[in-house]
Amino acid sequence: MTAPDVGIVIVAAGLSSRTGDGELKQFKWVAGRPMLLHSLQLFQSRPDVAMVVCVVPRQYVGDPPPWIFQSDSDRLLLSVGGRTRSESVRNGLADLPASCRVILIHDAARPLVPMAVVDRVVEAARGGTSAIAALPVVDTLKAVDAAGRIVRTVSREGLWRAQTPQGFPRHVIERAHQTAMDGGYDGTDDAALVELIGVPVMVVRGSERAMKVTEAGDFSRVEAMHELAD
Repeated sequence: MTAPDVGIVIVAAGLSSRTGDGELKQFKWVAGRPMLLHSLQLFQSRPDVAMVVCVVPRQYVGDPPPWIFQSDSDRLLLSVGGRTRSESVRNGLADLPASCRVILIHDAARPLVPMAVVDRVVEAARGGTSAIAALPVVDTLKAVDAAGRIVRTVSREGLWRAQTPQGFPRHVIERAHQTAMDGGYDGTDDAALVELIGVPVMVVRGSERAMKVTEAGDFSRVEAMHELAD
């Protein structure tokens, strides 16, 4: 095969305020291992991945949890988390070697993303197309006011739920982040920054297994998904 050309930025710098117990959710055990380790080992199992950068809170860069070395240390870098998600991603991008021409950005809070989803994102990005994993909205959507009253029903036609990983040619995602930084804009995901510079972003089929752990109750949902897969 050709030389590895994929660089991964795993965003794991959040303070986990919504899980309620003070422990960083990305370091909590779920489905048999720490949440961050799921993603790290998944990406490092790919021969086309040259480097994985895990962006973590500053205090863990010099003193990471020992389980993080249950990985290929030659393809692992730790980067310092920023004040915002976008700043954290920029820090991770800056640490990727020049050989990484295809960039995937992934949230550590999505520990069970299937390899088939990663394949689809990589294939698109390697072909020059920015792409994100996503799923079409199937529920009926309601817009409500501050009192909780329904204002209107929102059409779900053409609406998709964005997931990660999100993949980009390197020059595209770097330009998007530079433009956003210059303009003081901080998007909720990286695709939003690429949209801002007028570059099309495609969706590829995601997976319900790529759910995001946000609240304490989500851990049991991930455990159930993992057991069903086994």
